[in-house]
Amino acid sequence: MSAVTAEKPRLTLMLASPRGFCAGVDRAIQIVERAIEKHGSPVYVRHEIVHNRHVVERLRGLGAVFVEELDEVPDDRPVVFSAHGVPKSVPAAAQARDMTYFDATCPLVSKVHFELQRHFDTGREIVLIGHAGHPEVVGAMGQLPPGAVTLIETVDDAQVYQPHDAANVAFATQTTLSVEDTAGIVEVLRARFPAIAAPRKDDICYATTNRQEAVKQMAAVCDLVLVIGSPNSSNSLRLVEVALRGGAKQAQLIDDVSMLNPAWLDGVATIGVTAGASAPEELVQDLITALDRRFDITLQNVAPVQEAVAFKLPRALAVAAA
Repeated sequence: MSAVTAEKPRLTLMLASPRGFCAGVDRAIQIVERAIEKHGSPVYVRHEIVHNRHVVERLRGLGAVFVEELDEVPDDRPVVFSAHGVPKSVPAAAQARDMTYFDATCPLVSKVHFELQRHFDTGREIVLIGHAGHPEVVGAMGQLPPGAVTLIETVDDAQVYQPHDAANVAFATQTTLSVEDTAGIVEVLRARFPAIAAPRKDDICYATTNRQEAVKQMAAVCDLVLVIGSPNSSNSLRLVEVALRGGAKQAQLIDDVSMLNPAWLDGVATIGVTAGASAPEELVQDLITALDRRFDITLQNVAPVQEAVAFKLPRALAVAAA
């Protein structure tokens, strides 16, 4: 990338692909943008539309107002529900107030919601594998009456879980978990409950799986893996874990290049770079530019799979965009 100079040490930079925005995140951001174009500002957003500070700040600059609960939104202004999904009580409350609302829930999260409802309708006891308090988990468990879903966070939880009827259990998973962590919990559940109903297809989304696979392929040869993403981003945190589990000597989560600690770069010969599914690509390019100032870089792309997924916008906004 840069000319060879005596002053710069050599560095192999392994750039993971796919990285950054997934189709669900891209759709959610477009929903907020189109809602502002159609209705003007302010457009309210319940919770962060996606877990990335830079995305939230940019949308705030366009006219989005982020709130925690629906009662903070005036009746006469539109509201967008975040990509993580919401409990059923939230759109019900919006309908009761005759509000204009747009649901930016990722279609893959909606798929989990449908699965939970299907299991409930057939009388199964339901286990959800996920992290307590995460908005996706709150939204998923809120699809059903209180107590209908049991949250399992760890292998230990799976080992002590006691259903009323061991022959009538089903499980689903949060979409942004580590594949390995989920596999361990599922293995315990299957061993304890051989008849357990599983998802028709693994609930962990394609984007999570693909980003983790790219990190796995480069981690073992990296002195350092840098994951760009905000600290409240579950899939970004999982990428750090995957890198360390895969053999990286160190792995760090950074919100942007300003968080890069120069001490991390001492003595490194190979750095891997990736970004969580809610991190904009310009943050990756800013990081590469900063590394290029310090090192003579040889760039290697690590691209185990190609992504070509796109999700449709809600009809009202798709018509507005057209």
